[in-house]
Amino acid sequence: MKILGIESSGLTASIAVLSDDVIIAEYTTNFKKTHSETLLPMIAEVMDRIGIDINEIDYIAISEGPGSFTGLRIGAATAKGLGLATGKELVSVPTVKALCYNLYNVKGVICPIMDAKREQVYTGIFEYEGDELKTLFDTDAIPVTEIIGKLNEIGKEVTFLGDGVPVYKDIIKDSIKVPYHYAPANLARQSAASVCVLAADMIKEGKTVDAAMMRPEYLRLSQAERERNERMGQNI
Repeated sequence: MKILGIESSGLTASIAVLSDDVIIAEYTTNFKKTHSETLLPMIAEVMDRIGIDINEIDYIAISEGPGSFTGLRIGAATAKGLGLATGKELVSVPTVKALCYNLYNVKGVICPIMDAKREQVYTGIFEYEGDELKTLFDTDAIPVTEIIGKLNEIGKEVTFLGDGVPVYKDIIKDSIKVPYHYAPANLARQSAASVCVLAADMIKEGKTVDAAMMRPEYLRLSQAERERNERMGQNI
């Protein structure tokens, strides 16, 4: 079984191919280029390097969000286009949970934090029990102080990762009451390889979706929509 993984929920653009239980290719960039410029050329280069035609891929796994509205839309459009062109099913992978796959079986709890602006984060709290990743707090968009409060209530050692870490380090330092760590740079951002591995588990559970039916998971309105609603509210 071959899975093409696509990750575009943040600044990181990442492509990977999982063949059975082996990641045979991964291409990741974390630079200021739009995903509309990078994703398709990256996929084409990966396919060329490993000598696999896109039609040989069995499933296309896409990081569904939450995250950047623009990034999620571009990633979803890319995955849907490939799925419709090849007739392959998609696997819509929760972004925050895929981040936890970067830290397999780490001690304590895992708290991915992705910057959602206005001192809010896309986040959740997870913990490994053996090989199984358990959800202690479901993915949500909440103030960073609120998730820190929940971590303090749980009272376990925590590892943070995600693009929200450098943004909210000072708040974490001032508010956290439990031992905490930050994931190292090689594990701290979204990875298409982790998307592939989580997708493989989801495929075993029958959690696939027709390409035409896939929708990103935004969790909240975009900034433009929020600003429009605020203007409309002021005009009432």
